[in-house]
Amino acid sequence: MNVTPDRDGEYRVEHDDRQDLVYAAGRDGTFWAFWNGHVFREESRRDEQEKASTPASVAHGPQRLTAPMPATVIKVLVSPGQKVRKGDTVVLLEAMKMELPVRALADGTVGAVNSREGDLVQPDQILVELS
Repeated sequence: MNVTPDRDGEYRVEHDDRQDLVYAAGRDGTFWAFWNGHVFREESRRDEQEKASTPASVAHGPQRLTAPMPATVIKVLVSPGQKVRKGDTVVLLEAMKMELPVRALADGTVGAVNSREGDLVQPDQILVELS
């Protein structure tokens, strides 16, 4: 396998007579890679240990849907009071030339929308709150 940087955050990966572009970004111990429509996220050991020491959220409690990486909000598909079902796309983001849907993790009702089209959002920023 051969990895060659093309531009800032963009890498050409050659493997088994195949070439792919992989986009990468990182911040504060978290690293994201985007390849072939898939998003991969890796956190440093310290971040994993801190998260493990915090209590897990209740499965039927409120949901806070967050940005998985630095991105731009392309479209907000819900409004407060709207019912959503598990898997429904609530916000569409764009990062590194890729569209990333943010989906409801369970059925619920939109309590608040904290993002607008055109917003630049950071990792873990709350976009939509569901109850």
